[in-house]
Amino acid sequence: MLDIPGKACGPCAFCCKVLEIDEFDKRAGVWCGHCTRTSGCGVYATRPQVCRDYQCRWKEERELGPPLRPDRVGTLLMDDPDSDEYHAVCDPEKPFSWRNQLVFKHLVSEAKAGRIVVAKAGLRAWRVFADGSWREWV
Repeated sequence: MLDIPGKACGPCAFCCKVLEIDEFDKRAGVWCGHCTRTSGCGVYATRPQVCRDYQCRWKEERELGPPLRPDRVGTLLMDDPDSDEYHAVCDPEKPFSWRNQLVFKHLVSEAKAGRIVVAKAGLRAWRVFADGSWREWV
């Protein structure tokens, strides 16, 4: 995939906090011990395959503008690697970041496109529907 101008991670390392990484025994919502928040991954050259394979949707999609950068809205947008679901992953300290107007509008549009959309924060999850409604997801 070609890089989109203006879509570099830059100071954003939100994925290093909100994602669970079994290879490092890292829990969701806790900063990865290898992350330096000012310069990113400290083991970038030798990072595990799960980190190499990860793709942030913000970096991949032109229509997700600068205001939707994950660290700015507190929500990481991603395709679930184990299913056909679309996930909005939030910091457990701010579990309703997915309700940000810009993020929520995007989630509803994904649901309207036929995706199963799930917002997650730690062990909590909510399903977002095409009509803009949502409910706790078990």
